[in-house]
Amino acid sequence: MIEWITSPGLTGFRDAESWMEARVAAILDGSANECIWLVEHPPLYTAGTSAKPQDLTDPDRFDVFATKRGGQYTYHGPGQRVAYVMLDVAKRGRDVRRFVQELEAWVIATLGEFNVTGEIRDGRVGVWVARPEKPLAMNGQPAEDKIAAIGIRLRKWISFHGVSINVEPDLTHFSGIVPCGITEHGVTSLVDLGLPVTMDDLDIALRQSFETVFNEAPQPA
Repeated sequence: MIEWITSPGLTGFRDAESWMEARVAAILDGSANECIWLVEHPPLYTAGTSAKPQDLTDPDRFDVFATKRGGQYTYHGPGQRVAYVMLDVAKRGRDVRRFVQELEAWVIATLGEFNVTGEIRDGRVGVWVARPEKPLAMNGQPAEDKIAAIGIRLRKWISFHGVSINVEPDLTHFSGIVPCGITEHGVTSLVDLGLPVTMDDLDIALRQSFETVFNEAPQPA
């Protein structure tokens, strides 16, 4: 069974990392169940294993945390739901690519609950939303904005870190980095798209969509 935990308020990033490390160890030794942990962070930037120093354009704006998850620079802050996934990938086929695709499908299905069409793009990490009402991007392509980020790490086939979905963060906070190394497109949120979605609304959709995508019923909190 998968335990779902929702933490109120804002959780410090290093505190979250320590908690995940302990939970992964407990899952490995059989003393704890798999877990999905829903949190919000104070404003901060994280650097994944592929982060490029030049993509941190305002290093003094918020705290910056190096992390061993995959990916580049990411912003976390109030109004953004972070879902940390501590799941056994070994019992789900030992296929990391497929697992990441399932996480993407989970995010897309969750957005679909609000009639938002999330899409994946080759060469670009995360989930994107077409913005046909906006001017063309700098490369002449139709405008697209990023609404969700994905970055995981595995330890002995147990995943940690996870996904983040923008509900109503301060989108100006993303300007201190080049999010995931992408310069041609912007960032959006559910509220920026004109949807009066709350964090509680998103949490309900995350749980419903998880059961559908992973074919597993979550354990009651």
